[in-house]
Amino acid sequence: MLTLGMLVIVLALGCGSSSRQEDLSGNRIDVVTTVGMVGDLVERVGGDRVSVQPLMGPGVDPHLYRATASDVDKLERADIVFYVGLELEGRMTEIFEKMTASGRDAVAVGERVPQDRLLQPKEFKGRYDPHLWFDVTLWKYALEAVRDALIERDPSSADLYRKNAEAYAKELDGLHAYVQEKIASIPENQRVLVTAHDAFGYFGRQYGLEVLGLQGTSTATEAGAGDVRGLAEMIARRGVKAIFVETSVPKGTIEALREAVRSRGKDVAIGGSLFSDAMGSPGTPAGTYVGMVRHNVDTIVEALQ
Repeated sequence: MLTLGMLVIVLALGCGSSSRQEDLSGNRIDVVTTVGMVGDLVERVGGDRVSVQPLMGPGVDPHLYRATASDVDKLERADIVFYVGLELEGRMTEIFEKMTASGRDAVAVGERVPQDRLLQPKEFKGRYDPHLWFDVTLWKYALEAVRDALIERDPSSADLYRKNAEAYAKELDGLHAYVQEKIASIPENQRVLVTAHDAFGYFGRQYGLEVLGLQGTSTATEAGAGDVRGLAEMIARRGVKAIFVETSVPKGTIEALREAVRSRGKDVAIGGSLFSDAMGSPGTPAGTYVGMVRHNVDTIVEALQ
């Protein structure tokens, strides 16, 4: 249901002219994205033809994000908007859907993934897990969605977009192989990944880890005392070596989990910080999708080996 503030945003964006009617061949394309992973993808495919403005920077939780007046201005000016979809962006999902209905270009890259490859968490009741970028093979579908949308809006640069997408796809193939090799080095009985919220389901399914999140797939659901107790008992019983905080989720819940394990006569290390719903700062290795994935994998392997 739209709140009053969101309704104002939708009405403002709906009054703009359809961006699909404009010829962009002579201009740089103004692109707005949500999470950093999508922004990075657009930059890799679009190259010098695009100017990308992300709405959500490092450490920002997209599940709980609220659009600001500045965001409305960016969305109004954008030639095209890219977002993950599958309700990752929570409160902004309806804004993007209304933009599409009014003739604006708003592309949900996650909806390119075949439904039979999407996970359906129990608490989502028929909806899909949106954290698909943790399976590198699925992120290639998002790459295709970006490529095709840019070609449709700017056909004069189609060859550039195809060339860039092909080169990046090969880089993602190399990243996929890297993740497989590194995770295989962890002893099988220690391949248990415990994080603040259940964002790593695709990662676990593709690369062979059991994944347990203290909170559900969305951080909009809170972990209760029973969740902490149950997970603490499992960690103590199975001798899990490490648990992990996430850069976009307050670390208090993981610290509470560690204390609960200690109260059961066991200790578990905090294995480090993982990037889940947001990348690192621009200019750092984790400020790119490839660098973020490598950071996560290296952190997990070092803690669990």
